[in-house]
Amino acid sequence: MHTQSPLEPAHVLGPRLIKAEIFVVMSVSLGASALVALIRLVGSLTAPRELKGQQAVLVGSMAPGRPWLDLALQLAQIAIAVAPVGLVAYLMVRSGESLRTIGADFRRPGGDLARGALLAAAIGGSGLAFYLAVWAAGMNLTVVPGALPGEWWQVPVLLLAAAQNGVLEEVIVAGYLLHRLGQAGWTPWKAVVVSSLLRGSYHLYQGFGGFVGNVVMGLVFGRAYQKWGRSMPLIMAHTLIDAVAFVGYAFLRGRVSWLP
Repeated sequence: MHTQSPLEPAHVLGPRLIKAEIFVVMSVSLGASALVALIRLVGSLTAPRELKGQQAVLVGSMAPGRPWLDLALQLAQIAIAVAPVGLVAYLMVRSGESLRTIGADFRRPGGDLARGALLAAAIGGSGLAFYLAVWAAGMNLTVVPGALPGEWWQVPVLLLAAAQNGVLEEVIVAGYLLHRLGQAGWTPWKAVVVSSLLRGSYHLYQGFGGFVGNVVMGLVFGRAYQKWGRSMPLIMAHTLIDAVAFVGYAFLRGRVSWLP
C-alpha cells in the first residue's frame, strides 16, 4: 500500500481544504488588511474632522529627514507586502499547479500588455472622476497617493510600490481566489462578487468612495480574469493605474487646482 510522502503534491483539494487554505492566505495578506482598513474607517468617522478634511497617505515617508533609512524601510515594506504571493505560489505547487495555472507568467507579454493598457485606461480615468465626485460630496478622505521626499529614489520607489500593489492584489484576490472558489464549486458570479467585496473592504480606510470604486473595479477585473483565464493583464493594468496615480500626484500636487 502506497503512503503519500509529505513532500508529494496533493493533486485534489476538497471544498473544506480549499476554504481552510483561503482563510490562511487571507489571514496573512489582504484579509488582514481589510480588518485594519475597517478599524481605520471607524477611527476616521469618529474623528472631529469630516472625512474630506482627513488624509489617507498611500506611500509616505517612514523616516522623515533620514533619506537612506527611509529608502531601506520603503524597500523592506514592499518586499514584506508582496511575500504572500510566494505563499500562494507554494500552495499551488503543493496542489499540482503553479502560478501559470492562473496566468501569472510572461508567456504572452504583448497581448497581456495590450489588454492591461486598455483596462488601465478605462478604469483609471473613470476612477479619478468618481473619486473627485465622492470627495466633493464628503464621502471620502483626501487620498494622497505619494508623499515621499524629493530624493533620487522617489520615482523608483513609487513605481515599485505600484508594481507591488498590482502583483499582490491581482494574484491573490483575482487569480488565486477566483481559481480556488471555482474549484470549490462556486458559480462564476458568486465568486466574482465575493472577490470584489474583499477588494473593496481593504480600501475602506480611504472612505466609502474607496470601497465602492474598488468593488466596481473588482467586478470588471474579476470578469476579465474569468474570460481570459490570465491574471497578468490585470497585474499590468493595476500597476499602470497606480504608477500614473503615484508619480502623477507627486508632480502635480500643488500645481493644479482640481487636485485635492
